[in-house]
Amino acid sequence: MGINLRMKREKIKAVKRTILGKKIKNLRKKGILPANLYGKKIKSQALEVNLDEFRKFYKNAGKTTLIDVELDSKSYPVLIHKLQVHPVTEDFLHVDFHMVSLEEKITAEIPLVITGKSQVVESKQGILIQPLSKLKIEALPTDLPEKIEIDISPLKEVNQEIKVKDLSLPKGIALSEDLNVNSLVVKIGPLEEEVAAPAPAPEAAAETAGETAEGQKEKEAASTSKEKEGETIKDKTQGEAPSKEKPQQK
Repeated sequence: MGINLRMKREKIKAVKRTILGKKIKNLRKKGILPANLYGKKIKSQALEVNLDEFRKFYKNAGKTTLIDVELDSKSYPVLIHKLQVHPVTEDFLHVDFHMVSLEEKITAEIPLVITGKSQVVESKQGILIQPLSKLKIEALPTDLPEKIEIDISPLKEVNQEIKVKDLSLPKGIALSEDLNVNSLVVKIGPLEEEVAAPAPAPEAAAETAGETAEGQKEKEAASTSKEKEGETIKDKTQGEAPSKEKPQQK
């Protein structure tokens, strides 16, 4: 497992924003991204930053990289707290910069990235299962890693796994207190095989066949009974002579 630390701090220039409300749509058309700056020791401020500049460094920095927002000749260490993205076009709509103290530990979720190859997976004897994609840690803002790499090459058999407690973190980085150390990070699972529908048991098949035959016999018997009944009625009708009425004598 490796910890990828980003030593260089990203910087972005910002200016105070006077356009608020629905009118901020006009800013985006001009290549400006609306933003807010807030924190414990600073009053919330409406800002605007260059959209292209933000897009370039966010692609590499993400949400866990410490950034310096330069405003009015001052520099504010921040993390990207919330980024609003259009659900269809995926364009950036708004960003919140959270100013942090460099002397206080914070909690952050760091991406887990799989590295290496597992022989059992490569030979298609098993599949890789990764239920945990981020790791919740506590560290100083300057110690936050960009990502945590998980090497799966030691996993050589089905059902071998790596749990949170198996991870080795560098000095200054600790697991979040509310994180379950027995949580599964990655595991080699067995390949899923197609399960054919089970054939009916011999007894059940015989019983079903017996019920079918019995039902057929009942239908035939009922049909025969109706035919005989019809013939009987016909015979009686044919055997009876038509009645003649005698003329009444006057």
